[in-house]
Amino acid sequence: MPARHRRETFALALPRVNADAMTIFLEHFSRRVHAVLILDQAGWPDARALHVPETITLLPLPPASPQLNPVERVWLYLRERYLSHRMLDDYEAVLDAVCRAWNRLLDETGHLTTLTAYPYLTASEIP
Repeated sequence: MPARHRRETFALALPRVNADAMTIFLEHFSRRVHAVLILDQAGWPDARALHVPETITLLPLPPASPQLNPVERVWLYLRERYLSHRMLDDYEAVLDAVCRAWNRLLDETGHLTTLTAYPYLTASEIP
């Protein structure tokens, strides 16, 4: 039986990128899904420094492989389409612009799925 696909999104805008922020994200995310979460190997999402809920499995990508990271295409799209060539006054303006850009992307039905549909994620068979 084919897997059911839920078309839900989830994001948190947090003021810092560190293990504490990632733990908060994982706690909120785990309330919605059981999932494998793909991560780059930036220093801050080190699984040893995180409280990872049982419903989440972290899958680190190989080092220095942005071409495998689905979120890289999302950020590129947001920067090119909504966030480039702008001067923002302060943190609140940055936060507002990023949240507006994210919501505009979500309004483009199916576009987030298209941006993140890497072949290794959409293959029906695992070799």
